[in-house]
Amino acid sequence: MDYIFCARGKRGDGFGNEPAACQFLRIPYSASEPKPSHKIKKSEWVKDVMEEAKGGTPNPLTSGDILFYVHGFNNSPETVLERHRKIKAGLEAHGYQGAVISFDWPSADSALNYLEDRTDAKLTAFRLVSDGIAAFATLQEPDCRVDLHILAHSMGSYVVREAFDDADDRARIAGRNWSVGQVMLMGGDISVGSLEPDNPKSSSLYRHCARLTNYYNPHDDTLSISAVKRVGVAPRAGRVGLTTPFHPKAANVYCGLRYKSQPHQDGLNAGHVWYFDDSYFLLDVFHNISGQLDRHEFPTRSVTDRGNLALLSGA
Repeated sequence: MDYIFCARGKRGDGFGNEPAACQFLRIPYSASEPKPSHKIKKSEWVKDVMEEAKGGTPNPLTSGDILFYVHGFNNSPETVLERHRKIKAGLEAHGYQGAVISFDWPSADSALNYLEDRTDAKLTAFRLVSDGIAAFATLQEPDCRVDLHILAHSMGSYVVREAFDDADDRARIAGRNWSVGQVMLMGGDISVGSLEPDNPKSSSLYRHCARLTNYYNPHDDTLSISAVKRVGVAPRAGRVGLTTPFHPKAANVYCGLRYKSQPHQDGLNAGHVWYFDDSYFLLDVFHNISGQLDRHEFPTRSVTDRGNLALLSGA
């Protein structure tokens, strides 16, 4: 089964592009898209995910792992499920035995809806924490710790940043002791400046995570500020990387060498979506989730002469 919590409203027998209360879906492997008919009770959904989380990675300090995938703009429900399955299969190929769940927020299936998507992302961001992360955090016990992690793509990075910031402004959530292990941004459609150590926009994000990893590809044309829809937009972290000095919890991982060394699809989006199909990248994600190695000691990385890290070209 695949597990998704969906903040889209119904449209016919499927889901549309407008915000709505979260529905908790258990999707059979035979299904090609999420449907409202896949909805189950939240309590049952959480129980199933916690059971699937057992095992996780070979870390003796934890009982299991849950990875939250947060998608970007211009993603249909079918695309979300397809990429969810690629992440899950890719991690399992490297030995991951935990749970992968996706947060599906209302994102249009046309790039022309970019600005509207950003509005919907902000409106639904809080549900990522209130209905997802915080719900699992309350179940943690001293003798049974399941680590929570986030993997966000494109505008999903914006969703995550806004969710953490909003959560700290809400007494019901801020009063709880909640945190996640790894926050990983790939092709992040988020300004470089917002991730700087002294920027208040990301203070909650850094405060509630053990580490933030920014994977960036300078060949990501989708995030280019020269694109028509991005005129006047600040440089994006997923294309140019973080600026120094980095926040103490941040790891900046250059992926240009890996991307250029491998065959990939043609087109404007190639440098933006290659992460989902790259086994070596997902191996690096697996090491991140495991949490056993220092960020500088991953066998998938090297240190560059610029003081950051680089994903190796691999085998």
